[in-house]
Amino acid sequence: METILEQQRRYHEERERLIDAMVKEMLHKKGSHREVINSDYRLKYLLDRYLTSTERLVDLYEDRDGHRKAEVAALTGPNEFQEFYTRLKQIKDFYRKHPNEISIPMSVEFDELAKARENPTEELSNLVEFSDEEGYGKFLDLHECYEKYINLKGIEKVDYITYLSMFDQLYDIPKERKTGEYRRYLLTLIEYLSWFVQRIKPLMDLESELQNEVDAVIQQWDSGNVPGWPKETGSALANVGAHLELSAFNSWEELASLGLDRLKSALLALGLKCGGTLEERAQRLWATKGTTSLDPSLMAKNKSGKASKEKEQLRQRELACLEAQVYRLAELVSSQRAATKENVQRKQARTDGERDDSENEESDEESLEDDTDDVPYNPKNLPLGWDGKPIPYWLYKLHGLNINYNCEICGNYIYKGPKAFQRHFAEWRHAHGMRCLGIPNTAHFANVTQIEDALALWEKLKVQKQAERWQPETEEEYEDSQGNVVNRKTYEDLKRQGLL
Repeated sequence: METILEQQRRYHEERERLIDAMVKEMLHKKGSHREVINSDYRLKYLLDRYLTSTERLVDLYEDRDGHRKAEVAALTGPNEFQEFYTRLKQIKDFYRKHPNEISIPMSVEFDELAKARENPTEELSNLVEFSDEEGYGKFLDLHECYEKYINLKGIEKVDYITYLSMFDQLYDIPKERKTGEYRRYLLTLIEYLSWFVQRIKPLMDLESELQNEVDAVIQQWDSGNVPGWPKETGSALANVGAHLELSAFNSWEELASLGLDRLKSALLALGLKCGGTLEERAQRLWATKGTTSLDPSLMAKNKSGKASKEKEQLRQRELACLEAQVYRLAELVSSQRAATKENVQRKQARTDGERDDSENEESDEESLEDDTDDVPYNPKNLPLGWDGKPIPYWLYKLHGLNINYNCEICGNYIYKGPKAFQRHFAEWRHAHGMRCLGIPNTAHFANVTQIEDALALWEKLKVQKQAERWQPETEEEYEDSQGNVVNRKTYEDLKRQGLL
């Protein structure tokens, strides 16, 4: 069991190695968008581990249980030698009970991290999951949000490209159309955009970013500066209605000539129900003429009361907070948004013939798959793509997969395409074949596939190395008694003859 001081030393070492690994990760050159995202995920892992180690180190230094203080006192006390030999005995007893126990240094783990960064495998090249439409974080996939948007009541129907340009223009939607379904649409949009940003920018504190937007909306709500939610400054006629003098009218038909809006205002002023047709409103208002007590059945429910207004204000403020989060998320994915529009336009720019050909190929493949129990039709023996179907023939020829390369050192293994052929010289199969021949797999043997050629080149290199090796008999210099500089062999001959 590690002592507390040893644990502190290990955490300090781990923090220093983590800092060094993060610096090297940030200085490492990223050649593609995929490498940038993977590098951010590696940095996120190192940073989280650094924070965890720091928290544990702080807990050890605070020494709430007093164990560290007791351990330091035992090391500095009057019996420090006894403490030393006691700990030495514990170490010996541990390895006596576990003779095959090997302590792996921490440097090995960080060396493996460095190797994974320099030479990532196929598994490590996809550290995060993206859909095919998203192209590993290059494009947005807003099809689900688009379907919810066009199904909102009272919303103008637009195409997908137009939606990509205006999905964050929520301030143009009237407040009357922002219902419960609209709120569910906002939640779906925020959920997807937040998930997308977290995948492409793992180091960003997205939660605090969105919370700042919510706090800003709450501060500006009373002043009416929130986009799309101006402060209500309507007249009394629009809010509480205006009373109407009924003595000037002789029948409800004359009241009906005032129109729906004026009758509604008069009914609101009396606290009556204001819905229905023009005739129903006029008759309801005419029934109040000359009466001091109103019929309870005609009274409106207290929807415009103080509690109801406060509830409506809270609902609107919540929608404004959600819209503010959408605005901020749209800023964070602005580059991916523009790339998505270009990608969709490029797909839609295909000619009718190209679309028909692709549709016919898909239908033919589907029918053949049905006939052959889901076995893809592949008469040219093309490699399969990510969808389990053969790749296009033009792509097959573009990558040179129709060219076979044979390597005798690998046991006459055949590689398809120049890319796979060049890559195999650094892989295990070729390295194993060179090891069996007793030849180091160095850069001198690049593109050498025949055993005879490799052996001949190895013999030539050994002769060349032998010639370049330092020979002390002829190259080591000596000086005689007269100051003459001679080589070692001449010096020893003169010495034996006594001529020095």
